[in-house]
This record gives sequence, C-alpha cells and structure tokens, in this order.
Amino acid sequence: MKHTQRLFAAMTICFGVAATAGEAPDEERPSGIEEIIVLAHPLAGEGLAQASDVMDADELERKAVDNIGATVGNEPGIHNSSYGVGAGRPVIHGLGGARVRIMEERIDTLDVSVSSGDHAVTVDPFLAERVEVLKGSATLLYGSGAIGGVVDVHTGRIPHEVPERVRGALHVRGSDNGDGRNGTFRLDGGGGNFAWHLDAFAREADDYDIPGYAESAALRAREEEEEHHDEDEDEHGDEHGDEHGDEEEVHGHLPGSGLEVRGGSVGFSFVGDRGSIGLSVSGLDSVYGIPGHSHDHGHDEHEEDGHHDDEHEEHADDEHEDEGIHGEEAEDTPVVDLEQTRIDLEADLADPFDGFESLNLRLGINDYEHVENEAGEVGTAFANKAWEARAELTHGPASGWRGALGVQLGDRQFSVVGEEAFTPPVDTSSGGLFWVGERSLGELGLEAGLRYDRVAHEAAHGDSRDFSGLSASLGLIVPLSERWEGTLLADYSSRAPVGEELFSDSPHPGTGVFEIGDPELDREKARNLAATLTGRGDRWSLQGTFYYASFVDFIYQAATGEEEAGFDVRRYAQADATFPGFEVEGRVAVAEWAAGTLDLGAFFDMVSPEIDVSGNNHLPLIPPDRVGVSLEFTSDRLRANVDYVRAFEQHDVADFELPSDAYDDLRARIAWRFRLSGTTVDLFLAGRNLTDDEQRLHTSVVKDLVPQPGRMIEAGLRVRF
Repeated sequence: MKHTQRLFAAMTICFGVAATAGEAPDEERPSGIEEIIVLAHPLAGEGLAQASDVMDADELERKAVDNIGATVGNEPGIHNSSYGVGAGRPVIHGLGGARVRIMEERIDTLDVSVSSGDHAVTVDPFLAERVEVLKGSATLLYGSGAIGGVVDVHTGRIPHEVPERVRGALHVRGSDNGDGRNGTFRLDGGGGNFAWHLDAFAREADDYDIPGYAESAALRAREEEEEHHDEDEDEHGDEHGDEHGDEEEVHGHLPGSGLEVRGGSVGFSFVGDRGSIGLSVSGLDSVYGIPGHSHDHGHDEHEEDGHHDDEHEEHADDEHEDEGIHGEEAEDTPVVDLEQTRIDLEADLADPFDGFESLNLRLGINDYEHVENEAGEVGTAFANKAWEARAELTHGPASGWRGALGVQLGDRQFSVVGEEAFTPPVDTSSGGLFWVGERSLGELGLEAGLRYDRVAHEAAHGDSRDFSGLSASLGLIVPLSERWEGTLLADYSSRAPVGEELFSDSPHPGTGVFEIGDPELDREKARNLAATLTGRGDRWSLQGTFYYASFVDFIYQAATGEEEAGFDVRRYAQADATFPGFEVEGRVAVAEWAAGTLDLGAFFDMVSPEIDVSGNNHLPLIPPDRVGVSLEFTSDRLRANVDYVRAFEQHDVADFELPSDAYDDLRARIAWRFRLSGTTVDLFLAGRNLTDDEQRLHTSVVKDLVPQPGRMIEAGLRVRF
C-alpha cells in the first residue's frame, strides 16, 4: 500500500510538471532540453530502447562530489553504496557490486571496488567530461559484469582531434565540513597531426562532522537489548555490561573519514584524415580512512575473550580536533593506502573495409595495489594486475540491419595477502563475441543483439571453474506522436560468479562479516522486461520506465545467525528472485524571460525485490523509495538551483539487517559567470544537506556505523580558457 500511495503521488507531481507547460508555440525558445548521444552504446545515435542517463559537463559541474557513486547517486533509479566519502559505487535498479560495471572510456576501471564496499573506484568524477549510464542489463556489449547496468566515465585523456589552440581548465573548491580542499587542472593542445593532453588533481579532507551519533538509533537499541539479555542470563554479566555502559558513543564527527588523493595523466594522439591512434598513462595515489571500525563492538578481533582491547577503548571517544587521516584519532582506524598505474591505448579508423563504417580498438592495462593499515601496522595487501581489450566494427546496412560486432578479452590476476585475506588469489580470464543491430520497420524501430561469452577462474589453492553462455535482446521503438515515443525491451542475460563469491572463506572486515563462498555456484540468469514512455516538447520533457527482472539462481549472501572469530557468518547462496521497479522524471520551463529561464523538475523511483526462499523473502541493501523536486534558474551570467530529495524509510529488511529511517537531502547552489578575453570564470557557492539531517543510505553495508556528512558549505571557482 505504501508503494502505491507514493507512486500515485509521484506520478501526479511529474505529470503535473509536464502539464504546466501546456503546448508551447513552436517559435518559443527551447528550455535547454536536447538529445544527447550515449556513446557507451553504438546504437544510441538512432534512438535506444534501453533506459539511459547522461550527465554532461555543465551538469557535472553542479553535481560532481566525493566519488562516482555519490555523483550519480541522486539520479532517478540510481543510488550510492557509500562507505563514507572515500569509496562509493553506483547501485542501479537495486543491483550493485559485481552486477554494475564502472568504466573509463568503455574499458573497465580494473580496480578491486567490486570485492568490497570499502574499496574505492579509481576514476575521479571531477575530471569527467561526461558520465553515461545504461540502466538495466548491458551484458551484450560489456559482459556478465554488466547484468545490472553500466556507468561509463569519459575523461578525454586520449585526444581524438587536434585543437586549434591550447585549451585548459582549472577547478578549485573548498568546504567547511572536514576542511575539504579540491583542485583539478587540465590542458589540451597540439599542432599538425599531433594532439596532447595533460591533467592533474589533488583532494584532501579531514574527518567530517555528522549531525548526531555515529551509530544509528536502531543499532544502539539492539546493543542495549543484547546487554540486558546477557545480564539476565549471566550472573557475571556486570563486567560486560559496565564495559559497554561506560563507553561513550562517538558523536558529532566520524573518525577515520578523512582522505588524501593525488593523480594525473598525460596523453598523446596522432590524428589523420581517416582516424586516430593514441596513448595515455595515468597514475593515482590515495590514502583514505575506513570509518566504522573504531566503534564496531561486535566484530573486533580483540573481543574473542569477551574483553575490549584497552587501546581500542581509549580512542573510541577521542576529542575531534581536525586531526584528519594522519592524526592520533586515526591511528586506531584502518587506512587504505592505494596506488595505481594505468595505460590506455585507442585507435579509430573510418571505412576500414568494404561494408564497414568504422573500426575502434581499445586496450587498458592496469597495475593496482592497496594496503589496509591498522594501528600503524601493515595489514592486508590487495593487488590486481589486469588488462582488458575490445575491438568494435560498425557495419552499414545488411539485409536491412545496421549495427556493430565485436570481441572483448580480459585477464585479471587478483590477490589478497595478510591476516584478513578473505579469499585466495584468483586468476580470471574472460572473452566474448557480440553483435548488436537495428533496423526500421516502417515507422517502427527494431533493435536486436546476441553475445557469447566465457569466464574462467583459477584459484591459487587449485580449485577452478569455467562458465560459458549466451545473452540476447530484442527491443522495439514506437513513435506514438510528434512528441511521444514508447519503447519495449526484452532480454535474457547471465552473469558468471566472481572469484570472491566462489572461494571466500575468511573474515572480511570491510563488510563486517565472515564470508563463505560456494565453489559450486552456477551462472546467474535473468529475464528482463522494460517499458519506457518518453514525451518531449519545446519547454517540457517527461520519461517513465517500468522494469521487471526475473532471476534464476540469483547469488546473494545468506545470513546464518552464526558467529565465527567474532564475525557474523554469511554464506553465498542461490535462489530465484524478482526485481520489479518504476522510475519517472519530469521537467518543465515554468517561466522564461529575456534574461533567463526557470525550470521545475521532479522525479520518483522505487524497486521492490523479493527472493524465493521460505520465511523472510527480503534481500539486504535494497534502496528505499525516493521522491525529488528541483528548481533551476539559468541565464548567461547567473545559474542557481535548489534540489530536494526525500528518501523514505526502509523497513523491508533481510534477516539480521536493521531498518533505516527516512531522511531529507536539501541542496542549493548559485554560480556567477564572467568572461574576460577568451577566458570564462565561474564562481560558485553551494550547500549540501542544508537541513543537517541524519542520512543513512540503506544501500551501504556500514549505514548503521557510517552516516553521511552533516551540513556542508562549499565555495570555489572554475576557469576555462
């Protein structure tokens, strides 16, 4: 009933937004709504049956924050699996982790962020020129890791054209909460047939402030209940109870939430009449805290004898003095020290063969490692040496079909070494062959695709598994009128288990559980159906999508209620599951003057998955329903916007999972633009969480220990020349 009421209210808002515009005369100026090609999909230039989203440079200037998950996390149908500000991955239509591929220029980021929520994605959102999202299965183009969707970040590090003059941009900003400092710089130039690119970025922040306690009210209540239960059953429970009772809760700030990030790249290209070939080399050094562990009562390795480590307690309530990631308070908090070197190559060729329009070759080679240090001592070390390559040929009309065919290959050597190594080293190789195409049937558009892929895992202890399978899709684009269009998309997709799901057998402090894999896991199969209605006028736009995914052998972590080494035991298991959901978004120009335009926007999204097991059929980490409203004024000199999102409570929880309260997210931003002799300067002042609400993202594995930052005021400038 609650979903129905929220859905009805949201549809009323969004359709009301569109209706406000009425039928504007054709001669009126459009309100900036325009079609943007989704380059992550070769068919997008002619229309796309799959739901998608694009954030261009101007939108990223307003919305880019902390990490890629937080940057896209307030878009319809997308959430953030936050682990503080240092790490966060997108969750699309309720699916995250290994089911969502994050790419840089159509090649996987090749980091280890899929293995744990506390592992950062190694692409910086502040350097992005454009972010493209494919919502729903994209396995045809990008393999089994895209069964839930794709986020493709375009950075322009490999130039595709020679600029007429040197172009550059400088972006600096600072924030009061956590004393954040952020700067990015890029230059693009060239001459003759050669083009070059250079960028650098740095970001620092101390521990951030929070509105209340670090632990949620639900967790504190459960701990208090457990204390009373222990006291009632154990006549010697006074010592245990006093220990918890005397410990002061962390309040007002979040220890271990600081970060330091440095990186940059250099790229070169040769650009000819028929194509280009280019290379870029990039590096990243990052140090960030893993919040939530300094006050994790139930899962401390020093509690096996029933007593807390004295040093652990001593720092549990240290006074907050902006000590940041290297301060005394951070000594007890795990810290990730990350290094990455990446090489990318790309080649484009027009009209390579008869009947083919273009050829694109991409190769990414990555050398990644990070060490999780605790109490000043070197802990678990993660390493990932990986490469991925793809070749894509776009062909002209053949039997009425125009499309692209290609091959994708990859190799990943992943290892975890140390006391907290939760999975053995695993070598993974993958390969895929695919074709996607489109054709016209009168006024109708038809899309189809087919892919065969193979994945092989070989663990260091000798176990190995091979998986192979087919994926297919069929889509229909139906023009309903001059302003309205409907699309239907049906597809079958599959996902091979990742090494962590197969071979884990150890405590995993990042997720706070003892993870036990299952080497006998089968492929995860999904039948997906999506229907989208899109309307677009001179001053308004409206889009709504219903989707339904039916999984066979869905892989999930099943809570057992057992404990081992002080950690809750969870086993990877399989069962059938369904993911029905809906999202709607509307926008309208409510007022227009010679000086500018005032736009009103609204959205609503929801997903209600169920798993086919006896007893509790709720899955963990499922996003709550949300509704959002925005108001934006745009002119040549001034841009101002106010964005409000209401995330409702999430009480449909899995076994041993705590519910989450509703929260508000109010943001505002105002920017002034000046132009001086070919240079554009933007000054801005912005605020996030202006109501200073306690925000806990239900998609986060540490949401009961790690709330989002409290009120934050930011100021900065961007210079482009």
